[in-house]
Amino acid sequence: MKNTVSTLLSQKQSGKKITMLTAYDYTTARIEDECGVNSILVGDSLGMVMLGYDNTLPVTMEDMLHHTKAVSRGAKNAFVVADMPFMSYQTSVYDAVVNAGRLIKEGGAQAVKLEGGAEVCEQIKAIVDSSIPVVGHLGLTPQSVNVFGGFKVQGKNYERAAKIIDDALLIQEAGACAVVLECIPAKLAEIITKELTIPTIGIGAGNACDGQVLVYQDMLGLTTGHTPKFAKKFADAGALMREGFSAYIQETESGSFPADEHTYSVDDDIIEHIKKERGKNE
Repeated sequence: MKNTVSTLLSQKQSGKKITMLTAYDYTTARIEDECGVNSILVGDSLGMVMLGYDNTLPVTMEDMLHHTKAVSRGAKNAFVVADMPFMSYQTSVYDAVVNAGRLIKEGGAQAVKLEGGAEVCEQIKAIVDSSIPVVGHLGLTPQSVNVFGGFKVQGKNYERAAKIIDDALLIQEAGACAVVLECIPAKLAEIITKELTIPTIGIGAGNACDGQVLVYQDMLGLTTGHTPKFAKKFADAGALMREGFSAYIQETESGSFPADEHTYSVDDDIIEHIKKERGKNE
């Protein structure tokens, strides 16, 4: 069954947890979709995990469109959400609506996601008024990494916690259909989840949220170096890939690959005829 804004809302109301994973290409999106994930996020995290940037800030609209198109082709049932990249919506309400429209019309997404609270409510309302579902994003908002001074847990003092709650209510009022809560204390996320009528999707925000999202490279063990505390490794695909790559290199260098079962045959008479004819020409 196709996942939609309505089905995700029904899951919150019934208490059934919502599952979301990132994807940035057709193959991964197809596999996730076949496994039954409710929603796929084409995150601007592709800047780090796919393009090798240090953060999400260099990601462009063209980057997001390219990857969203691929994911949308692979996701038949999952609800596809595309991130609006840095400076694609902050500059003006007009820019926000135009760029959101491109992610839907050209990219094939069913919703867009943008970061921020009160300061982006005007953009959220205008996008929703254009018949485009919007997912909010509060807490650790990666596009504000320079303001935060790094990737740090948010909402650990009263003022910040109260603002996140207020912002969640404001973006809901502006028309958001869901909100991602990233890197905030679990008890704070629980309060927000209870106060909102729209679903909350947590990432490093505890299990009281209505759903969870992870970067698929993190949960499959494909990333190296530091990984966030919340990024549980559900499988070690990285080790399996290294094993496969190494075996390929060894067998190719030794000449054992490709073997007979990996090659195509032709009638020996044809080869002999070719050799004979080429011998005459030479």
